[in-house]
Amino acid sequence: MPLFRTQSDLILFPHDFLRIRAASPRVSVANPAANMERIWEVLSETSADVVLFPELSLTGYSCGDLFLTDSLLDAAQKNLLELVRRTEKHRSLVVVGLPFRVNTSLMNVAAVVAEGRILGMVPKSFLPTYQEFYEGRYFRAAGPNDPIHVTISETDVPFGTDLLFEYGPGCIAVEICEDLWGPIPPSSRASLAGANVLLNLSSSNETIGKAQWRRDLVRVQSGRCIAAYAYASAGAGESSSDVVFGGHCLVAENGRILDESRRIGDGEDPVYVESSSVTCDVDLQQLAHDRRKLGTFGDAAAKDAGNCRRIGVSKTAEENHEGKESLRTDPAESDWRSDDDQCLTSPNARELRRKVDPHPFVPSNERELGSRCSEILAIQVAGLVKRLTRLPKETTLAIGVSGGLDSTLALMVTVQACDALGWSRKQIQAMMMPGFGTSNRTRVNAETLIEELDASRECVDIRAQCIETFGAMEHLPFGLALPSSLDIDEFQQRLMQLPDSASDLVFENVQARLRTLLLMTRGFVIGTGDMSEQALGWSTYNADHMSMYNVNTSVPKSLVRFLVRHIASQHVGTRLAEVLLEISDTPISPELLPTNEKGEIRQDTESTVGPYELHDFFLYHFIRYGASREKILYLASNAIFENEYSRETIESTLDTFFRRFFANQFKRNCVPDGPKVGSVSLSPRGDWRMPSDADSDAF
Repeated sequence: MPLFRTQSDLILFPHDFLRIRAASPRVSVANPAANMERIWEVLSETSADVVLFPELSLTGYSCGDLFLTDSLLDAAQKNLLELVRRTEKHRSLVVVGLPFRVNTSLMNVAAVVAEGRILGMVPKSFLPTYQEFYEGRYFRAAGPNDPIHVTISETDVPFGTDLLFEYGPGCIAVEICEDLWGPIPPSSRASLAGANVLLNLSSSNETIGKAQWRRDLVRVQSGRCIAAYAYASAGAGESSSDVVFGGHCLVAENGRILDESRRIGDGEDPVYVESSSVTCDVDLQQLAHDRRKLGTFGDAAAKDAGNCRRIGVSKTAEENHEGKESLRTDPAESDWRSDDDQCLTSPNARELRRKVDPHPFVPSNERELGSRCSEILAIQVAGLVKRLTRLPKETTLAIGVSGGLDSTLALMVTVQACDALGWSRKQIQAMMMPGFGTSNRTRVNAETLIEELDASRECVDIRAQCIETFGAMEHLPFGLALPSSLDIDEFQQRLMQLPDSASDLVFENVQARLRTLLLMTRGFVIGTGDMSEQALGWSTYNADHMSMYNVNTSVPKSLVRFLVRHIASQHVGTRLAEVLLEISDTPISPELLPTNEKGEIRQDTESTVGPYELHDFFLYHFIRYGASREKILYLASNAIFENEYSRETIESTLDTFFRRFFANQFKRNCVPDGPKVGSVSLSPRGDWRMPSDADSDAF
């Protein structure tokens, strides 16, 4: 049967995470026995699914003409077989390098080993024979006339650059050092043939600036191939005659470095690094999603995917009875799990070895955060500027300013757009429309903000119009009798005495729609609602849901606050910075329910729908990667949320997210134009198309 097809083994791959360790142990040049023992020490202490060692790791890379001696070649093969024997009870797939005789030639190969068997051997495609490299002196590069099998200890072993190794959810391809540096690396075609994990055994020496070039190659190749890419380079113990090797180990996934090891020359103490390694869990489910999503990958695969042999391990019933084992190369047997196996992947099977960012929309690095905020603001401004160029120069720009985060960001973007166009800021009609839920704090902040930005301010108390509308509808807010227009303040006092649990959706919607009516009669309306509100449907249809251009349409709530703070950081010491920081600290609220008796916000959005940082986490993984409920919970349990929220809170908030997300697609299907700023958008003209009547049960 294929590797890890049992129920207990499936638990080792929760949600198709594959654990990879790239290791560079200390090497003894031309001493395969010592090197094999150090390789075994690494294997003995690791629980990784795949363990990758450097190029020629059994002998060392810098053996020179010793590669041409039978003594070294015999010792390398002998210790390879000893390593194979020791792995019989070990669960890792192991990849080591050695020189290997093929007919009359010597080749630089990678041996792929698992459960006491050599699954295959992959030769190096491109041999560096320039500057300090002399591989062409000893080795022959892989070619079309290579045998498809070689014999090792009376066993036929698949041989070639066309081998893919199936291991749990992984389809693994192997290339060696220089192969990555070529114009078309072998891993490119292997990925088109189905490989989702790419391994590189390397001996890359250290020179000034080379580490960054190496890092970029690994990162870019993982992104180009939509794959995981692990890289292990030779390190301490290699000859220092002319070059020094740094032991650089990296793991990348779809265009980003997940983690990397220490290396000689990295500028940190200690200067000398005897051995190095890095261990990461790569998300093969995410990679599969992105390959399905990006049609370019499928188009390329249809045009250029080579014929590859897929290698796995199987035991037939008869062979198992006789105690014999065989290699299988049948692609049809590569489907390693059934549809029902998902229930076997326990979230608690093992701790995830990768950083799960609890705030995927917000960079944790301060410098990167500042750069990201500047870029987002520039995109928002550029989008609005383009739209405004299609309008008469005297157009009034109407925007509702509540003193909350979203309207503050939208106003700042509008001000910058006017400045870029050379339009007067007075063309911005910043409308304050206080209602029954407007707090003293937000009202003062809105007034101050508009004044500091030198926009035109208009204040319309909508309470009298709301009462007239209630009367026309014959609606009694919260069951209270309607007052005359002269008794609005008295009515406000009665509303303030309502219990916190009081609710009246009509009361809220009338206020929201009246505000939109007022805005639409003033000019070109700039929308303020953010992407998180779109996801949850936290808006009134054809009210705050609607505008003529929405600059915040793809900005999540968790990022809005940082954008406002970023703008404040550019005006340090000013009254504008003070009010921006005050607004960023204000609780999130639509202010549609009455304030309390102190004139403070009673309606806290996050108390109703749950924390926005959780919703944005869910939104990112659901929209960006199509993650299931179980996968999202698994990721959340490995983020820092477990220290802030109970599992019950996370689960209930996730249920709220899916329920509201599916129930409110009808609002998203007709949102106004607005600029996409990140990798996730809910615009029906962009990233997300979904029927309004989709059923959420399966999610």
